[in-house]
Amino acid sequence: MTALQDKLNTLKLDFMAKELDGALADAASRNLSHCDMLDRLADLEIDGRQSRSIVRRFRLSKLRCQYDIANFDFDHDKSRRQLKAKILRLLDLDFIRQGTNVVVIGNPGVGKSFLAQIIAWKACQANMRVLFTQAMHMLNQLVASQVDHSLVRKLKIYTEPELLVCDEFGYLSLDQLTSNLLFQVISTRHAEKRSTIITTNTAFSEWGNILFNTSIATAIADRLVENSEVFLLGGRTRRNPLNGPVHA
Repeated sequence: MTALQDKLNTLKLDFMAKELDGALADAASRNLSHCDMLDRLADLEIDGRQSRSIVRRFRLSKLRCQYDIANFDFDHDKSRRQLKAKILRLLDLDFIRQGTNVVVIGNPGVGKSFLAQIIAWKACQANMRVLFTQAMHMLNQLVASQVDHSLVRKLKIYTEPELLVCDEFGYLSLDQLTSNLLFQVISTRHAEKRSTIITTNTAFSEWGNILFNTSIATAIADRLVENSEVFLLGGRTRRNPLNGPVHA
């Protein structure tokens, strides 16, 4: 048995090796055939690898928590109730497979980031490559990469994931450099039909006040809107001013 487990480990069939004793005991107690036992071991290996892959996807996504749609209070505001069917459809992840973008607009504290993280965690569970980042953190990283001439490599971090969540866009005005870098990310993802979720407190009509000029604002908005779903979340803030966000 030890020799067989060593061979399975050598073949990197780690979960089969780990569950071998239990599978043999189960096969004996249930009088299963060798084929049935091997089928059971193969299922354990597949399930184990999928679970390990999801853990890895979550770690690489930079998500802070694993939020579920059950924690999203649709009764909090009329806008949530009206959008419920559309929001639930997002969880089938077809919008990612189709390269559709999602823009969530609303005042601070109405649940934009929370909803984006729910969707992003669902994508991780589907073994999709996901990255969650605050807009200014992404842009600061790209600006810094110009110092060591690693911009091309750094851009790939944000353009290659199947789903990019760009959180809290619009809280700070952008200069020409950061506006251009944002355009590079959005235009590349648009060309390669990769989905982006933008959460923002600013309507499209006001993006010219955030970005360096209206030309860049229009170019970015056009690429996002061309193939996108827009969600307007209303209601009072869910944030506790002393303890931070309330996710319900």
